[in-house]
Amino acid sequence: MPRNPGEPAGSGFLDPLPYGYVYVGARVAPPSRGPFVRRDRERERVLARFRVLSEELEDLPSVVSTTVYEAVFMPPLEGAPRFDAVLLVTVATPADVARVLTSAPYRQLDGELVMTARNTRRIGETGDDPSAVFLLNHFTAPDPERAVAVWEELARWYVDRLGVDNSTLLQPLDDASWTLVNHVRLPGGPVRFLLAQITRPDFFRRVRSALRAEGMRARPVFYRRR
Repeated sequence: MPRNPGEPAGSGFLDPLPYGYVYVGARVAPPSRGPFVRRDRERERVLARFRVLSEELEDLPSVVSTTVYEAVFMPPLEGAPRFDAVLLVTVATPADVARVLTSAPYRQLDGELVMTARNTRRIGETGDDPSAVFLLNHFTAPDPERAVAVWEELARWYVDRLGVDNSTLLQPLDDASWTLVNHVRLPGGPVRFLLAQITRPDFFRRVRSALRAEGMRARPVFYRRR
């Protein structure tokens, strides 16, 4: 697991991790109706291929770690990503990302480069617990700087109200479809997490209103490690 290079700031946030990230997604068999993701043979093949190539990527000096994810719950939201297989590569520094993109294992991946990124804000250690459910929450926003400020405010709400103890905010290094992607290890499954949000009276007043005021949209997808 990545080391913790910083101490908590007064705000409760930790120093950003020094790494770069490569986020690759594949649309294999996302659900056509409803949010639940069913097992699929072709997705199993893609995930197996991702695992093989992730091991080869980890042999590169610039790669810190790799994680393969399979979607388990994909809310049917307009404009949401439909990647039911994902590979997240953690790289020693953002400057080393280019070396990964030109490597032989990366060129063999049958997936779409969603974004290259760096970590700019975080809470706790998201880690890679194989038994956990992970959220990749994709945000669009007209103003990236304001989007980060909104994320900071909402992160405090999730810590206080839902007991979330970690969050790794990814911001793109280059042009990307998403302004921010939030990587979170959840304190429970996706249905429990979503219900815990909407049953709190201040969710719509605090969270939804803050996003709407800044023209932001959140598009979550829930995953397990594979």
